[in-house]
Amino acid sequence: MRGLNLDQLHTFVEVARQGTFSAAAERLSLTQPAVSLQIGQLEKRLGVRLLERLGRRVTTTAAGQELLDHAARIDGAVAAAFEALAPHARGEAGRLRMGTGGTASIYLLPPVLRSLCQRFPRLEIIMTTGNTPEIVADIEHNRLDLGFVTLPASGRMLQVTPVLDDELMAITSRDGVPLPTKVTAAALAKLPVITSEEGSNSRLVTDQWFARAGVAFKPATALANTQAIRELVGAGLGCAILPNLALRGAPRGLIVRSLSPRLHRRLGIVVRRDKVLHRPLQEAIRVLTDLRSIANDR
Repeated sequence: MRGLNLDQLHTFVEVARQGTFSAAAERLSLTQPAVSLQIGQLEKRLGVRLLERLGRRVTTTAAGQELLDHAARIDGAVAAAFEALAPHARGEAGRLRMGTGGTASIYLLPPVLRSLCQRFPRLEIIMTTGNTPEIVADIEHNRLDLGFVTLPASGRMLQVTPVLDDELMAITSRDGVPLPTKVTAAALAKLPVITSEEGSNSRLVTDQWFARAGVAFKPATALANTQAIRELVGAGLGCAILPNLALRGAPRGLIVRSLSPRLHRRLGIVVRRDKVLHRPLQEAIRVLTDLRSIANDR
């Protein structure tokens, strides 16, 4: 179809059907010279004569008949393409590539994804989990459309919207490592602490909390998966510092206490400033922003 003008093709079909330029011009709401010009341009583009002019009537040449046979299929293919694209044009279909942390993907985002799927049944959602720096880099390179990550996140091309604060808690099992009544940095540093892996913003926030207290801290174990950390604590293998979100549905055998001073991480939305916000992306941002009120109600 390279260089093929569909308007010219449509005009050719109408002339072939009507048998005269004037009748085709009337049907197309064009002037007769405009119809003649389009036919001439199409014949020049294809390098063949498509119509024979016999008096006031025109008939298709052999080449014109060949094109007429193809025109119906071309018209059908174009109509099918428009039909396939219509849900995209209406914002009912498309693709949403979202990056987030493991904790949010498990404990916070399922209702968000359910809402999006209900609103846009034909939407393809691609979820990627990782640490904030990885997700931010993917957003900057347009490999992801949206990030919901632990802040801070910065970049010249990024728009960052804080959404909610999530308290980091000290946890242990009833039969495991005993926690002091006042969970300070100095007290925790003496215990086997299981934390998230280096490179995550949650771990960065934790390390900064110890540093502000002037306490040297080295975890006993560092894992990427919050569920795995919770299981190790439940088995009595140490205590841990976990986001409050990760403690939803935690076993009753866990003891949970706030740190002293209290420690929070902030979760927020990250997109490129120049990103075209199609309807599903707009809706995702809206639903994620609404998590602020949900968090305040807890």
